[in-house]
Amino acid sequence: MKKLFRFLILSAFLLGSVSMQAAGTFTVGSKTFLLNGEPFIVKAAEVHYPRIPRPYWEHRIKMCKALGMNSVCIYIFWNIHEQKEGEFNFTDNNDVAEFCRIAQKNGMYVIVRPGPYVCAEWEMGGLPWWLLKKKDIKLRERDPYFMERVKIFEKKVGEQLRPLTIQNGGPIIMMQVENEYGSYGEDKPYVSEIRDCLRSIYGKELALFQCDWSSNFEKNGLDDLTWTMNFGTGANIDEQFRRLGEVRPDAPKMCSEFWSGWFDKWGAQHEIRPAKDMVEGMDEMLSKGISFSLYMTHGGTSFGHWAGANSPGFAPDVTSYDYDAPINEWGLPTAKFWELRKMMQKYSDKKLPSVPKPPMPIITIPKFELKEFSSIFNGFDGMGSSIQKEGGLKTFEEMDLGWGTMCYFTTLPEISEPSVISADFHDFAQIFINGKYIGKIDRVKNEKSLTLPPVKKGDELEILVEAMGRINFGRAIKDFKGIVSEVTLTATIDHIETTWKPQGWIKVALPDSYEKAADAFVHNFDYTKPEKEGQRLGKKPQWNADGLDLVSKRGYYRGYFNLKKVGDTFLNFETWGKGQVWVNGHALGRIWSIGPQQTLYVPGCWLKKGQNEVIVLDIVGPEQAVTWGQAEPELNKLQLEKTGKHNNPGDKPDLNSKSPVIEGEFKAGNGWQKVLFKSGTKKGRYLAIEVQSTWANDAVAIAEFYVLGGEQERISREPWTVKYATSEEDNGNHLGDKVFDLQESTYWQTVKGTDLPHLLVIDLGSEQQVRGIEYLPRAEQGAPGSIKNFRAFVY
Repeated sequence: MKKLFRFLILSAFLLGSVSMQAAGTFTVGSKTFLLNGEPFIVKAAEVHYPRIPRPYWEHRIKMCKALGMNSVCIYIFWNIHEQKEGEFNFTDNNDVAEFCRIAQKNGMYVIVRPGPYVCAEWEMGGLPWWLLKKKDIKLRERDPYFMERVKIFEKKVGEQLRPLTIQNGGPIIMMQVENEYGSYGEDKPYVSEIRDCLRSIYGKELALFQCDWSSNFEKNGLDDLTWTMNFGTGANIDEQFRRLGEVRPDAPKMCSEFWSGWFDKWGAQHEIRPAKDMVEGMDEMLSKGISFSLYMTHGGTSFGHWAGANSPGFAPDVTSYDYDAPINEWGLPTAKFWELRKMMQKYSDKKLPSVPKPPMPIITIPKFELKEFSSIFNGFDGMGSSIQKEGGLKTFEEMDLGWGTMCYFTTLPEISEPSVISADFHDFAQIFINGKYIGKIDRVKNEKSLTLPPVKKGDELEILVEAMGRINFGRAIKDFKGIVSEVTLTATIDHIETTWKPQGWIKVALPDSYEKAADAFVHNFDYTKPEKEGQRLGKKPQWNADGLDLVSKRGYYRGYFNLKKVGDTFLNFETWGKGQVWVNGHALGRIWSIGPQQTLYVPGCWLKKGQNEVIVLDIVGPEQAVTWGQAEPELNKLQLEKTGKHNNPGDKPDLNSKSPVIEGEFKAGNGWQKVLFKSGTKKGRYLAIEVQSTWANDAVAIAEFYVLGGEQERISREPWTVKYATSEEDNGNHLGDKVFDLQESTYWQTVKGTDLPHLLVIDLGSEQQVRGIEYLPRAEQGAPGSIKNFRAFVY
């Protein structure tokens, strides 16, 4: 018995120690990283645990290992862990410590990027929306409240991850300080405070690094941190590291984000990147001893409301985060995977692990109808709704609403002529009078106004506003939702322009949650009867029999399907309007008929044998309330009212009557170029650049473009739009707005074979004093499509 007892104790000890290893070191040596004192090249796979259902975590990690990776790189998403101030969640799909332990169990190291800001095409770049309840807050700066909350959060993360650093026998070898701060501003004291916060939690032994672009990394580079570069497939790698080699010749080189593909946005084509460029770039880096993290190796899904939006302007991201990555959204190897695996085998002295089988089969589901319907007003009622009948307009944040929809009500004065309603609506507003639909105002299209018909005194104005993801990149991340300015109505009556500012708004919040969606069917009142609406919202209704658009099709739909076996599938929503979907209580994500994404990924681990429930909140209303499960996703089907190209002949300016502010020749090759107007500043709202020739007689391409003000400062590009372009290559999304999307790896490109000259006209949003321009050609070797002779006009 004693021997048996000792055996059981020893077995328990060994089992409890499976995931723990002896303490180790990871440091910076001369031109290399050192793992336990030996040279080490980081081959990291970027994956995001919130974008993968927890039952699939280990499979995805094994897939990365089968590619030849030795590490995984993860962001920590503050806003998913602290969805309400002071309430932290590190359980279930948020159990980041368990994700790291699974990585270690499978022989993988971990690189952690704990923010506080992460970007990642994620809601508000990972920052919690409730920070905006303090309207004057300064994000990503040494704002006292912001820094207080950052340090509380990072300490909570440290409680999870500090025991898992390599110094404590865990898998975490490196940690990042902030994220691409050079693309946001220049503030070394702020970056230093984030560094000091992390050091106070993890100790001085853990390796810390910061990432940026080769064009801006010196703005905030701290002397005691490792500097890494971010760039995409096809980039000129020697050029990307040239400056780093000059200022730190003995430092190891690492590309901390080597972009395998790109993200998709609503209303634009699905993004793809050639496998050849990705594989050749990684091969070159490995041959030169350069470490990397492949962003993304597996993208996954921005389930629920977690997809963000990009700027300038407002460009919300789709639900899928497939990213054209080697491991696709649902975890299977792509053609990129096999090409990459073959190359990676060259740099391994052992045969790469076999590719694991998927945890679930792919299944299909026959078409079925969602027969149950509950008006959107049933969501406004009952559990958890916030109704305010006093005061003026309020944003979502002022109504303590993080995500969802808001309805604003007020009564109107008599306006005998058509009027124009104007405001800043964030993000998708539908306008009704007495319940009758008038039109929509779409922030994606930079719309801010709509013409209303004549109205009588006492008519009711209803504005239904849906919020999409908060902006996740650039200075516009302080992105309030709802109606964020005064609402004005302007009409010309008897030749006099008159403006009204409606008061007395009733505001009703509709949170985005499965509980709210299910509750709508419990409180399923018939709102086609005006007296019901009047009783429940406390306002005398003005609707007549024809004015029921607001409640007739906008709302919750519920249906069911039965399964004999479970598996992954893709529910098709191309007949629906716009909204959110839940399956068995799990939030799948956003849908929008404009595409390009028309299906939502449904993980088989969220399904069950027998009956399964689907609820759709459609704020527009479907053409058909049906769906079905496909064996493959549909990620590239646009259903737009008109093309996204900027080729309307009526927008093309007549330059024959205008004089150029500058004409000349750009240099050949990579890198930023700056030119100033010899005549000084020129006032105008539009800037037109006419490309007369290129250096290699190929299609014109511009990666980024800035306009310089009177003091040679870069003018904000936030209000910019493309007015006109003679040619845009939409195969690959190389449209004109790529020249000001804040991303140096994307570019405007003309269609190959089209004749020069080519013209791009940018609307600056308002009249500006313009002193010069800055231009960045494509980042690839030789700068394909780089401009030679050009003329520029300001008018």
